[in-house]
Amino acid sequence: MKGFFFILVVAALHGFPAGLQSSRTSSAGNPPPMERIIVASNNLGFIEKESKRPFHPWGMNYGNAGRLIEDFWDKDWETLANDFGEMKSLGANTVRVHLQYGKFMTSADQANPRALQQLRRLLTLAEETGLYLDLTGLACYRPRDVPAWYDAMDESKRWAAQARFWEVVAGACASSTAVFCYDLINEPISPAEKRKPGQWRSGNLFGGFDFLQYIALDPAGRKREDIPVQWIRRMTAAIRRQDPVGLITVGQLPWSRQAQHLSGFLPARVAPELSFLSVHIYPDSKNPGEALECLRQFLVGRPVVIEETFPLSCSTAELQAFLLASRKGACGWMGHYDGAPADELDALERAGKLTPRQAVYRDWQRLFVRLKSELVQTGPR
Repeated sequence: MKGFFFILVVAALHGFPAGLQSSRTSSAGNPPPMERIIVASNNLGFIEKESKRPFHPWGMNYGNAGRLIEDFWDKDWETLANDFGEMKSLGANTVRVHLQYGKFMTSADQANPRALQQLRRLLTLAEETGLYLDLTGLACYRPRDVPAWYDAMDESKRWAAQARFWEVVAGACASSTAVFCYDLINEPISPAEKRKPGQWRSGNLFGGFDFLQYIALDPAGRKREDIPVQWIRRMTAAIRRQDPVGLITVGQLPWSRQAQHLSGFLPARVAPELSFLSVHIYPDSKNPGEALECLRQFLVGRPVVIEETFPLSCSTAELQAFLLASRKGACGWMGHYDGAPADELDALERAGKLTPRQAVYRDWQRLFVRLKSELVQTGPR
C-alpha cells in the first residue's frame, strides 16, 4: 500500500548507538544459535521452540534508497550486509523482505538459480546477524518486472505457478532457523466482481509501484470470502511439501470504518488456515481510534502481528499511543527501514539540510528504540 511505497522512496536515515543491540549477544560478539519460532500454546504469541522463551517480532520492512532487494543484492552485497547490521543495532530481531515473482521464476515451473543462491546467502546473513526473516513472496510491485506470460495466465495456471514459487522458496529455506515466517503475499484482494483478463494488480501506482494484487479475476459463483481460503490452502500445501513446520501468514490490508474489510480476506475465515494474522495499520490523525478498532477486528484466536506501521498519516506521539495501546492484542510490530547510515543524517542536520521526511523517519527510529522494552517485554505471552 502507499505506506510501503513512502518507505521505499524516502531517503531514510538514522543514528543510534551500538549499545542498543540485543542483550542476547554472546561474549564473542556473535548472536547465539537461533531457534525456530513457533506459536505459543495459548495462541496469543510466539515462543522459541527449545528454550520456550517468549518471542515478539520487532523489526523492519527492508528496502534501500527506494530499491527492492533484488535490485542490488547481486552487485552490492556489502550494502545489504551493512543494513542488516544497522537494523540489528537499532534493536530489531526480525526483518521483512519482499521477494519479486519475476526475479525468482524464469517460467511457470522453473526457478532462477541465481535468485535462489542469493536467497540462501541472505539466510546465512540473517543467521550470522541474529535476525529472523519474514519472507514475503509473489511480489509484483514494479509492473515492468512482471513477466507477460505470468499476467496472461488464467486463475488455475496462475495458482499453480504461485504454488511452484512457494515450493522452490520453501525448499531453499526449510533448513534455516532464521525463517520466522512465510508471508504468502502482500495485501491481496479477493474479487467482488469479474475483472478483465490480465488485470491482476490494482492499477494504483505510487512512483511506479503497485503493492496490491488480486488472487482471482472472477468469483465464478464462489463467495468472495471463500476464495482466500481456497488460495491459502493451495499455497500452504506447496510450502508444506518442503517445510512442514514454518509459520505461514498473509500481509493483510486493514479494516476501516468506511471500507470495512476491503480485501475480502475476513480474519475469522482465514485465521484457521494461517499460523498467525498479519495486518498493516497506519494510524490516521483524521480518524482517531480507528487504528485500534482495526486491530480488534483481527483478534479472532490467532496471534496478531502489526506487520507494517509508520507515522505516515499521524504524529509520532499518536503512533506511540497506538502502539502502546495495541499491546492488549498484538504480539509483534514492524516498521520500515531504507538503508541510509546515521552519519549522513547527522551531517545533513548540522548543515541545515535535513528534510521534513527525513526528520519523520528519524523520529520513527527513535521511537522504535525507545518503545522496544515496553512492547517486546510486556506484550501477550
